Amino acid sequence: QVQVVETGGGLVQPGGSLRLSCTASGTIFQIYYIHWYRQAPGNKRELVASIIGSHITNYADSGKGRFTVSRDNARNTAYLQMNNLKPEDTAVYSCNARLIQTFADSPRDYWGQGTQVTVSS
Repeated sequence: QVQVVETGGGLVQPGGSLRLSCTASGTIFQIYYIHWYRQAPGNKRELVASIIGSHITNYADSGKGRFTVSRDNARNTAYLQMNNLKPEDTAVYSCNARLIQTFADSPRDYWGQGTQVTVSS
């Protein structure tokens, strides 16, 4: 009933930018937070950025000053703007949305399939 889809990945040169989108669709009453994660081959999944409610944001040290997370509540979409990308940012980026489908629902986590970001010259 709820689907989460990430888009916007691709191949970019070092120093370039990408904007990822995470869109939740289906019956949604409220999204509490959206987390952005990434995982490179052989590495553990890393929490990159979070947006809690509409305005509270947190960033891992790896993305501070380069990544910006934002949200469009009307579209049930969160964005991850990534600037000055580095080869070490190469990974599959996925998002996790915690939401309720009705007023009386219990919060549940939903995950997308991820989108590949490759930073290479």
